[in-house]
Amino acid sequence: MLKVLHTADWHLGKRLEQFERTAEHQHFLDWLVDTIEAEQIDVLILAGDIFDTGTPSNTALKLYYQFLWKVQTTCCREVIIIGGNHDSITTLNAPQDLLKIFNVHVVGGVPDIFSDQIIPIKNTAGKVELVVCAIPFLRDKDVRLSIAGETAIDLEARLKQGICDHYNKFKEHLERYKAEGIPVIATGHLFAAGASSCGTEKDIHVGNLGQIGGDQFPVEFDYIALGHLHRPQLVNNMDHIRYSGSPIPLSFSEAEDSKVVLVLGFENELKYIRPIAVNPCRKLIRIQGDLANVKAELELIPDQSPIFPAWVEVQLLTETLVHDLAEQLNKLIENKPFIDQIFTRQHRLTPAISMEEGIMEPLHLTDLDLKSVFIKRCTSLREEEVRDLLKTFDEAIELYTTQTN
Repeated sequence: MLKVLHTADWHLGKRLEQFERTAEHQHFLDWLVDTIEAEQIDVLILAGDIFDTGTPSNTALKLYYQFLWKVQTTCCREVIIIGGNHDSITTLNAPQDLLKIFNVHVVGGVPDIFSDQIIPIKNTAGKVELVVCAIPFLRDKDVRLSIAGETAIDLEARLKQGICDHYNKFKEHLERYKAEGIPVIATGHLFAAGASSCGTEKDIHVGNLGQIGGDQFPVEFDYIALGHLHRPQLVNNMDHIRYSGSPIPLSFSEAEDSKVVLVLGFENELKYIRPIAVNPCRKLIRIQGDLANVKAELELIPDQSPIFPAWVEVQLLTETLVHDLAEQLNKLIENKPFIDQIFTRQHRLTPAISMEEGIMEPLHLTDLDLKSVFIKRCTSLREEEVRDLLKTFDEAIELYTTQTN
């Protein structure tokens, strides 16, 4: 049986405010090497956003290249890497020819020769047993030509059509493989309709206009390995079209998400898809409420970080700015070595004001979001009512995001 591992959205070099995540990424990469060996993985697919920025630090590059070197010591025969919207095509493609010698295939952007995206995977006898269509993040220039005076509706239609056309163009190249019963995997780094974001992913196209439905991918693809969304999920409830999600929680909005890699088994066809939970190394915890409730919840946090101390985000709902909030909270964790950092956010609950007094300024520019507006609208209510309404609001936003995407 041929075994494939699908992962994505590593975001090497990512920080949480001023704090680096290098140790967490290193832990994941070491775990991944061990998992590749334990699961006897033949092919590794990384579906984009390897790095968090187009100009990754030397530390991030070192993590990347050391991982690729370690993979060479395992049973993994082929590695396929595509570029995401965070990645620089030039940075990824620079060592392309050298890495190919080690069966590491890098497609940072759409190549000049279309068929360079098609990678046949051969067994030890030299027979093709799997084909991977390594399709990277499709930029506007790859899928459509600008037309002067086009409307937003025209732009959306042409962008979606351009993405669909790019995927459909593979059909003619796959005919002989499909005739021989050889399975085909396609990759992608995009926002597919019917999927749910975590809110931390940057829009790929303006307003995510480029999203296409699961039923718009060609049926010739036995599996579609997607990247971009950080929550592991199916697209339109289609089992063979999946996001693997990010391997570590990249923000507090992902604190409760499961983190997995996906293992696929092929015997002439796709036999199974099995998620493997990524061993957590740092717990991210989010607490919300008034000062008394925040302190009570903080004191009750148990020791639940297996390797690195937990990081806690406190979202304080308050009528007046608490200037020494960090100092008060840090005193509560002095005897809790399993909590390392507290990130404070203060949302001010203030009385309503007249139109003449103008619109209230938020405490921070980052507070300009739907939730902050909702909190301001609840200023005339009692604290208990606000807490209940906020829980309902969070559920409503999650439901809306799922249905509209």
